[in-house]
Amino acid sequence: MAAKDEKSRGQPNAISRFVRETVGELRKVSWPTRQEATNLTAIVLVVMVFMALFLWLVDLGGTALLDLVIK
Repeated sequence: MAAKDEKSRGQPNAISRFVRETVGELRKVSWPTRQEATNLTAIVLVVMVFMALFLWLVDLGGTALLDLVIK
């Protein structure tokens, strides 16, 4: 029993270790500038709109083909 008590006293619990390691990793991150974040956000929005239009057209074409097959 004494060995277990000595072992647990010297080591932090899992939650505090996780938080400490997470903070340490976040300090290593290269965060984007405001301008970079704005540019990347704009790119993501443009790609999303493009993909939505593309998928809408594919769906429209698939619906037309299915209507031709069914009728």
